Amino acid sequence: MAVSAEGTRHGRRTRTGNAARGGDALRRALAARVDGEIRFDAGSRAAYAHDASNYRQPPIGVVVPRTVEAGAEAVRVCAEHDVPVLSRGGGTSLAGQCVNDAVVIDWSKYCRALISVDAGACRAVVEPGACLDDLNAGLAGHGLMVGPKPSTHDTCTIGGMIGNNSCGASAQAYGKTADSVVRLEVLTYDGLRMWVGETSDEEYERIRAEGGRRAEIYRALRGLRDDGMELIRTRYPGIPRRVSGYNLDSLLPEKNFDVARALVGSEGTLVTVLRAEVRLFPVPAHQSLAVLGYDDITDAGDAVPRALPWEPLALEGMDERLLRLAQWHHLAGPRVIQDMPEGAGWLMVRFGGDTEDEADRRARAFIEHMEAGPLRPRCTFVHDPEEEERIWKVREAGLGATAYPPGRPDTHEGWEDSAVPPDRLGDYLRDLRALIREFGYGPVSLYGHFGQGCVHTRIPFDLEDEKGAGNYRRFIERAARLVVSYGGSLSGEHGDGQSRAELLPLMFGGDVVRLFERFKAVFDPGNRMNPGKIVHPHRLDDDLDHLAYDPAEPDTHFSYPDDGHRFTHAAARCVGIGKCRASSGGVMCPSYRATGEEEHSTRGRARILMEMMRGMPGGGVPNPSVPGPGGAAVITGGWRSEDVLNALDLCLACKGCRSDCPVNVDMATYKAEFLAHHYAGRLRPPSHYTMGWLPLWARIAAFAPGAANTALHLPVLGAAAKRLGGIDPRRDMPRFAPERFTDWFRRRPPRREGKRVVLWPDTFTDNFHPHIAKDAVRVLEASGHRVEVPPAALCCGLTWISTGQLGVAARVLRRTVRALAPRLRDGVPVVGLEPSCTAVFRADAPELMEGDAAEDDVKRLRDHTRTLAELLDEHQAETGGASPGASHGVVAGLDTPRVRAIAQPHCHQHAVMGFGADERVLSRAGVDVETLDAGCCGLAGNFGFERGHYEVSTAVAEQGVWPAVRDAGPDVTVLADGFSCRTQIESGTAARPRHLAEVLAGLLPGERP
Repeated sequence: MAVSAEGTRHGRRTRTGNAARGGDALRRALAARVDGEIRFDAGSRAAYAHDASNYRQPPIGVVVPRTVEAGAEAVRVCAEHDVPVLSRGGGTSLAGQCVNDAVVIDWSKYCRALISVDAGACRAVVEPGACLDDLNAGLAGHGLMVGPKPSTHDTCTIGGMIGNNSCGASAQAYGKTADSVVRLEVLTYDGLRMWVGETSDEEYERIRAEGGRRAEIYRALRGLRDDGMELIRTRYPGIPRRVSGYNLDSLLPEKNFDVARALVGSEGTLVTVLRAEVRLFPVPAHQSLAVLGYDDITDAGDAVPRALPWEPLALEGMDERLLRLAQWHHLAGPRVIQDMPEGAGWLMVRFGGDTEDEADRRARAFIEHMEAGPLRPRCTFVHDPEEEERIWKVREAGLGATAYPPGRPDTHEGWEDSAVPPDRLGDYLRDLRALIREFGYGPVSLYGHFGQGCVHTRIPFDLEDEKGAGNYRRFIERAARLVVSYGGSLSGEHGDGQSRAELLPLMFGGDVVRLFERFKAVFDPGNRMNPGKIVHPHRLDDDLDHLAYDPAEPDTHFSYPDDGHRFTHAAARCVGIGKCRASSGGVMCPSYRATGEEEHSTRGRARILMEMMRGMPGGGVPNPSVPGPGGAAVITGGWRSEDVLNALDLCLACKGCRSDCPVNVDMATYKAEFLAHHYAGRLRPPSHYTMGWLPLWARIAAFAPGAANTALHLPVLGAAAKRLGGIDPRRDMPRFAPERFTDWFRRRPPRREGKRVVLWPDTFTDNFHPHIAKDAVRVLEASGHRVEVPPAALCCGLTWISTGQLGVAARVLRRTVRALAPRLRDGVPVVGLEPSCTAVFRADAPELMEGDAAEDDVKRLRDHTRTLAELLDEHQAETGGASPGASHGVVAGLDTPRVRAIAQPHCHQHAVMGFGADERVLSRAGVDVETLDAGCCGLAGNFGFERGHYEVSTAVAEQGVWPAVRDAGPDVTVLADGFSCRTQIESGTAARPRHLAEVLAGLLPGERP
């Protein structure tokens, strides 16, 4: 293919020397003049060196402005120093447009305001950093919403959507972001600030008469439009999903010379967007979902033209491979699989209506229509709104679900959003699949926004060596020619960035590309705005992240079984989706929700760890085949790096990312691994010796718990103990119980009948809350079990794991499994009451002890460990018996009232075991429970106690758990199995939270011990 050599040289020239032009003078000027956070440190540069694409370009520095005015001032400072600027929102771009050798301006932390709403006119003015879901939550009271809704709706920003011309499934009904933009307030690199939008002839003449830089821009735009009118009208594909290239067609007379819409999708290469006025749409009162099953995804593509006249809200396609991968990643539960009609390819068609009956009628009539035609599908009409949402989320999770297919090579973006005319979709799918197979990349999943002909996929490109990168280039060139032959677009959603910009001459022809260059020069003649993207692009195989990533494999404590037993792969696991940046829902990432810092998100920490591995001694040597600074390591300190330590310091080790991250990044494990290496042979922080060795201190305190409590709670002694132990002075130390559970249990007469079960006496329950274990004994015996406790004082090693003392943790676990081995080999289940300890047995221990002599017994411990709810749920399923309490009248439908409760699941339970068994057991016992979706409690074991963490810990609680508990009312039971959760709830509310064992025991007759 033909690529402009001049353009490529221009792009590379822009990249060299920028860092030299930055340096201290730029940093000092930004710090002096910009109201914001100025970051030129290695950690920040590492966190922003990646987006969700295949590319890596560390920035010169990062500016996080506190106001829009401060952001504008940052651009002015950069212009004075002649350094490039990259305006960034959520950083989820898949084509490389959110990384550059430039100063990154991150709007997403502070500039998030919904400035004004005109509900009558369905208009709103917003700042560029506003997250889409948060914005729609703010609009909900008006019954309005933003139309486009990308799958990253919980993290993407309005500014980023404008930059990429984002779409999503809802674009079927509401169009692309360009269709929703009314006006933009923009700033050019040379300092012109103005509002732009539709321009009548009278307005144009007024601007021209005023003179100055604005008039110069408008005259140039009018001249460009007039000179290129025929090309623009004839060379732009007439399809609904043309995102590639600049929107020069918005300058046409019939489009009212709309400068704002012409700037949408320009990926920050022309102007900086400061504010936007956007069109809003009424929220559909009711929705319905029809799912159509076909023998193959190509048949589903063939059926699209028959579905379009029904004007659905969304028309999505998904193949069997995506469904199976979602199931493997636990993104699709059994009910989703059951509700899908038979087939290997599906259309998911959403309808709206003013009433539920209207929405349902439309879906049923549509199904009847499709069943009466050719390619008769198997159809399902989904009645349950919750199940409908679960099915829909499988489709939304496509990028994460397909990234790491089991038993197959990792997949990558690069050709993930091509678009064709919808009436030619089926044939295009066949040809694309054939091309993928020709290159030996198949099978891959094909899915997407089929109603608009947009196809998503991830392909197992080999991007780790020159041969693989060469095949990648050849495939992309062939695929580009294929989609152009269909009259389609290289990009139907994610933009051009670096991965497709080089190919624009194939799609538009050289004359139109020269119009793009001319358009760029009107606004940014010096090529300082996000250079190397769209115009004068870097080559699509330059700056490839994995091609420059070849670190030596370190020896590690954990085994990383899902990463081929390679920490280097685990550190590079993040694909940049950014779900960890969501402000609500799920558990991850609590520290990001408290600080708004990219460096404190799971994604930011993962990127920093990847940069650490890139610079490891013996690995990470810049690859000479990778031009420019992209191959150089940003972090060179390895395991001793203070930048990595600082990034991980506020990680709560909640493990929420292990389940909530679409690709299952497990930052708690990575943090423990890092701490183990970082402090190897060195003095540790005081809290590692106090909180980290808590099981030992608790065992000693058991000899005189009263004296220990006195020492820890007398003002002078307690303050000194906290200071020496690295504990925040504002934290109340937990009180040791007068008698441990294990001591009580051993004095108890043995029970001779019942099914054997080992009740695990974790450190927290045994020493601080023994009444919980006593209640658990009552509950287990009431359900027909014979309770045993381990023969000696044992530990799961949790506190040593969380502080990175992994050698000690391994020794503790060996001792534990040796003591439990006879019972484990007899198949006796082990019941955990503390979720974090139970999660160690189920997840951490097997990964820490792989290859150890005790490995087999550790696996038995994993397989035989249950939560209390899991054991009771399984017992009920096996025997058909009632739950504890049910036999005594506390069940639905009887005279006794049901108990109302809210439950705060422990983060480790959420991530490893789940909470479904608890909900089933509680329901059968007569408890109406609302499971909170309030995120982490914020204490997270030792984290919230440690000096320097109090503010973040309480901020996390104040964002979710504390308000939910305060709002619950005095007659609602607060359920929290985690010691940390109960401690945090008690510290910030008047509630006295209870463990599941307490709630169930309270439903049993008789006195409690």
